[in-house]
Amino acid sequence: MAKLYTVILIFFFSFLQAQETFTINGVIKDISNNETLYGVNILVPNLNSGVVSNEYGFYSLKLPRGTHKIVVSYLGYQERSITINVDENSTYNISLVEISEALDEVIITSDTQNTNIRGPEMSVNKLDISTIQKLPVVFGEVDVIKSLLLLPGVSNAGEGSSGFNVRGGAVDQNLILLDEATIYNSSHLFGLFSVFNPDAIKNLKLYKGGIPAKYGGRASSVLEIFQKDGNSKEFKANGGIGIISSRLLAEGPIVQDKGSFLVGGRTSYAHLFLKLTDNENTAYFYDLNTKLSYRLDNSNTILFSGYFGRDVFNINDSFKNTYGNAVFNLRWNHVLTDNIFTNLSVIYSDYYYGLTLDFVEFNWNSGIKNLNLKYDFSQYINEKVSLDYGIQNTYYEFNPGEIEPSTPTSGIIDYKLTKKYAFENALYISAEHNISDKLSAEYGLRFSSFFRLGQDELNLYTNNQAVIYNNDLKIYEKADPIGSKTLNKSKVEKYFQALEPRLSLAYSFNDNQSVKLSYNRMTQYLHLITNTSSPTPLDIWAPSGKYIDPQSLDQVAMGYFQNLKEGEFSLEIEGFYKKIRNRINYIDGANLIANNAIEQVILPGKARAYGLELLLKKNRGNFTGWFAYTLSKSEQKTSGRTALETGINNGSWYNTAYDKTHDFSITASYELNDKWQINSNFNYQTGLPTTYPNAQYTFESLVIPVYSDRNSERLPAYHRLDLSATYIPNKNKKRAYKTSWNFGIYNLYGRKNAVSLSFRNNEDTGKNEAVRLSIFGIIPSVTYNFKF
Repeated sequence: MAKLYTVILIFFFSFLQAQETFTINGVIKDISNNETLYGVNILVPNLNSGVVSNEYGFYSLKLPRGTHKIVVSYLGYQERSITINVDENSTYNISLVEISEALDEVIITSDTQNTNIRGPEMSVNKLDISTIQKLPVVFGEVDVIKSLLLLPGVSNAGEGSSGFNVRGGAVDQNLILLDEATIYNSSHLFGLFSVFNPDAIKNLKLYKGGIPAKYGGRASSVLEIFQKDGNSKEFKANGGIGIISSRLLAEGPIVQDKGSFLVGGRTSYAHLFLKLTDNENTAYFYDLNTKLSYRLDNSNTILFSGYFGRDVFNINDSFKNTYGNAVFNLRWNHVLTDNIFTNLSVIYSDYYYGLTLDFVEFNWNSGIKNLNLKYDFSQYINEKVSLDYGIQNTYYEFNPGEIEPSTPTSGIIDYKLTKKYAFENALYISAEHNISDKLSAEYGLRFSSFFRLGQDELNLYTNNQAVIYNNDLKIYEKADPIGSKTLNKSKVEKYFQALEPRLSLAYSFNDNQSVKLSYNRMTQYLHLITNTSSPTPLDIWAPSGKYIDPQSLDQVAMGYFQNLKEGEFSLEIEGFYKKIRNRINYIDGANLIANNAIEQVILPGKARAYGLELLLKKNRGNFTGWFAYTLSKSEQKTSGRTALETGINNGSWYNTAYDKTHDFSITASYELNDKWQINSNFNYQTGLPTTYPNAQYTFESLVIPVYSDRNSERLPAYHRLDLSATYIPNKNKKRAYKTSWNFGIYNLYGRKNAVSLSFRNNEDTGKNEAVRLSIFGIIPSVTYNFKF
């Protein structure tokens, strides 16, 4: 019997030793500049396991004792194989070498594609910065937002419009993060340019669905953008000179291989040419990106990043409009243990809107500020399970507007709309779980809460109804306040909370085929007060409170994903359905500008959107590109609160202002030779919904139009073709100073796309006529790019 126990014990301890595991971790970097790389695949082929580096380049793997081959692959970099002997917990920082442009046709490896097929992540679009920089755009200015519009499920309100819409959602339902800081207005010059300097951006990711639990506060999408850390090896600079704007970015070491800086700026100067024609009007923008990074040791890194941008409009020195974002983020990256990475951030965001009217001698100022403290943890449990969890706290200050005299002689009296304050919190946890070789999942839960704090003079209404229904006229009207109350901002006036579950599943048939399913619930406590199809800087943000409930989204999506010809082609097909509760709608004749009682012109409604998306990509070869198509419907509805009320639009479903039945684009790039690259894109969209007058009557010599149901008509279809060519001189290969030229034509065949249609009485014929407003015809551009 003793011998039997001895054999059992020897077997047991041998089994334990065979199962003994150790943790290896580290950071993945670009060998040329020490820039951390996000989304790198670290695979262990003999164990059929692996992980992906996080947004700060960190990875952690648990491996059994022994010798293992690790394969590291990343888009645009040479694949690297490393053999390591694992007998203790160790740190392996790995550097990758960027593939030369001459080898672009072998950038994408099968390992990279397999990870995309098998991973639970879906409804996510990623664009490489080098791809964005090649796309033809208006005025030759590389634009991140306009590049996203070429992807399925993403659109906007047309030329000269701000923001973007995702899967039939409104602009304010997109959470836009630059180095974790919220950007409230993503556009320069009312949508002609985006606020993101492509030279300063490291990577970007757009979540349209299946949104991880770490993100919240918006009901449609998350656009996550990270700036470069800066080159800690040597000084580098690059920039470009275009027809109406120029840019310059510099980066280099503070301490060799430990600390770095990055400073980038852009400005437009088209208004200077107007001065030559005695035109006193000006319209320009400028912005500044900065980042400082310092590695204290292998476990601690401090980063500071910032962005500041302004747009300026000046008409004959009598009207001046200034607006823009300012954000700052101080971060501490810390490797807490071998398998736990933490990120502590203190973030400040400020969106400001200012208006000066000299002819009436007053200034107008409004905006929104927030201070955010967040602590995020990434924990790698084993080769099959990893966790993300953390806490987020945000304090808001809303300034809906204030008027002050601009001169001592002004007759204007100081007047301030009531400021509002709020506090938002969230706790989240999510897990990515490789359940089997074929099935993987990402699931999590977010608990959010919102405290609407006290304010001065909160209106009170009979039955808490700020909008009343006039049954005789069949219209909604403002209710008269019966009083008001004042509550100190340290007190809570209204409290909301929500549980937001998230789930994504992926089932792989093989290395090249999979189906995926996702569900997410999102709660949005902030509302953009606008009744236009494209937001303007004059629009304001308002918090949920006594008269405004938070928006709540439920979205499901299902997709099929396949790699063809060993990854040369890839196919993605997704269907989605989402519904939103408590979507704000506006009563007829609502006045939103400088309205201190916005609750008097809004009603709660609901919205829904559903559709099918297709993305076919060619990933390798001299000819690359993609075809994107979206078939969708976006509607909203506001029913009457009682049987006697008609609701908005008679309580029926009607098109949202950003509904587009068909939206497709073709994007192509062709490497003609080592000097020339040709790029083009074609875009077609169903015309935006609008409301036309369909009759008129005369009352006491006044002609009064009668309008159709809301958004029951459409503008003409939108389409255009863009073309560009990039020229790289051969002499670039022989010197440090490198140059290139980009030649582009926006709207090649001169399509007069309608931004709006207006109606007027023709002075000559006396008949009614429709007038189409178009912004752009054919626009050529030339940009000179350089780096050294």
